[in-house]
Amino acid sequence: MPPRHPDQFDAAEERTLFEQLVALRKLLPYVWPADKPSYKVRAAVAIALVVSSQFFIVAAPFFIGEAQGSVQDAVSDGSAFGDAVAIIGFFLLAYGAMRLLSTAFSEAREYVFAPVAQLAQRRIATQTFAHLHQLGLRYHLAKRTGGLSRIIERGVRSIDFLFRFLLFNIGPTFLQLIIAGAALTVAYDAWFALIAVGIVVTYVAFTVVTTEWRLKFRREMNKRDTESWARAVDSLLNYETVKYFDAEEREVARYDAAMEAYAKAAVRSRTSLATVNIGQNFLMNTGIIAMMILAAERVLGGSMDTKDMFTITLLMSQLYRPLNILGFAYREIKQSLTDLERMFTLLDEEPEVRDAAHAGDIGSVQGRIEFEDVDFAYDDDRQILHGVSFTAEDGQTVAVVGPTGAGKSTLSRILYRFYDIAGGSVRIDGRDIRDVTQSSLRAAIGMVPQDTVLFNDTIGYNIAYARPDASQAEIEQAARDAQIHDFIAGLPKGYDTMVGERGLKLSGGEKQRVAIARTLLKDPAILILDEATSALDSATEVEIQGALSSAAKGRTTLVVAHRLSTIQDADLILVMEEGRIVERGTHEALLERGGLYAELWNRQGELEAA
Repeated sequence: MPPRHPDQFDAAEERTLFEQLVALRKLLPYVWPADKPSYKVRAAVAIALVVSSQFFIVAAPFFIGEAQGSVQDAVSDGSAFGDAVAIIGFFLLAYGAMRLLSTAFSEAREYVFAPVAQLAQRRIATQTFAHLHQLGLRYHLAKRTGGLSRIIERGVRSIDFLFRFLLFNIGPTFLQLIIAGAALTVAYDAWFALIAVGIVVTYVAFTVVTTEWRLKFRREMNKRDTESWARAVDSLLNYETVKYFDAEEREVARYDAAMEAYAKAAVRSRTSLATVNIGQNFLMNTGIIAMMILAAERVLGGSMDTKDMFTITLLMSQLYRPLNILGFAYREIKQSLTDLERMFTLLDEEPEVRDAAHAGDIGSVQGRIEFEDVDFAYDDDRQILHGVSFTAEDGQTVAVVGPTGAGKSTLSRILYRFYDIAGGSVRIDGRDIRDVTQSSLRAAIGMVPQDTVLFNDTIGYNIAYARPDASQAEIEQAARDAQIHDFIAGLPKGYDTMVGERGLKLSGGEKQRVAIARTLLKDPAILILDEATSALDSATEVEIQGALSSAAKGRTTLVVAHRLSTIQDADLILVMEEGRIVERGTHEALLERGGLYAELWNRQGELEAA
């Protein structure tokens, strides 16, 4: 089954909240880590603190109600001032203590739960990052640039949001409703609890339905915003082209049209929000008024006091306050669940190439390479290699040439086992590469690619990437062998010079030399040069060629070549066309044959002469 493209995960946005909540069960092993009992205790204590805080917050209005009643009694009964102050003070202090304890318990769970949350985020992020490196090259070639990193970033961020809002905000609010309903039933009448619960349930249902309705406007606004931003960036990146064709007015008109579409979508989004806010406030105030009418009827009937009306009003206002952000929280929780689901979907992606159960270490490698009747296809309808067979003996240099699309670079990707072949076998020292671990296989092979990409770090770091434990002397020796040490030594910061993103502060020839030094430091038994000089000018190519020849000494070398002049001395030249080896032999023998190789040689000679 072909890998899922990250863009295909967008379907998760269309799922219901209930369907998305299923993804939360996958969080449990991270929040309740089996290997860390102390973190289980932390999670349990955090939940207990949150639950306790809700009891305190519900109890608080009853104390302030008693204080208000005591004031009323003191005024009407003419109680002694000292006694009245003591009683009122007690209830006020109790109210303050309940509020303080509620806040303290609620915030204390941050001290207790924060390490658990951070551990969960770190483990999920690390596991996803590691999993990405296990996925095949086919998957990574299909992705949109930066798409996978955004999935990890948003997925990890969503965990923090879900903890804060779902577990410690929205969840406690509904728990508070249950506790308040029980308290109202016990202290007054079940009708009060029924009204409170009924209004909250209606409020939540209204918010969910209208927020879902608003989401299409929100998505449209975001889509138009992205389009206008993309149109502006595209135009500015093509500044010179705009000038060449005197198209400034046209570009401004296109940008204005995009902004007009965004403005219309933004108006619909914001007016719909106003509609939601009006409906929410109507329901909230309806609930409070209904309870006040019921309380007033009971007061007039003598079964309740005015202090009870005050208590109920305060309790309901306190209960409704967190619901003000329910629309925002619902939208963000749904988006966070979408981001979390995307990350877990990414974790569920199966690696295309796996080590066999019986795979072992490749051990010491002499370097004999055998391709026997190898068939390979990137897709079912795109056959690349057809029965390719050849042998590279220990220490030999084998060059592969041919027209673009002949399948030359595919050989190196198969040898590295970025892909598994459809038929035939590939062996190193007589062992099928599918019978050894990928790690040990790749440790025995060195690669100098056409496009050298360096890490945004120092030159020394990039060379030592092949062997992080290498000494400075070993790094410098590899640089000497790659003929770049003198250049590095002449820089103000030497080996501590930053190379910039993707090595952009270095020229093409300098990057290639760093890549050669890195490969030499690895000291592989097999070396692959995949069109390592085709992107360089002729003068730089001549300079690099010496370093490549030095790197190839004593190693079995597979050279994928574009310029035939660089492989004249190869022990064996394979000429490929349409995924087949059509000619093989030495440079002289192939020229004498007068076939495709001779044709390519003569064509390049004519181009260089011109």
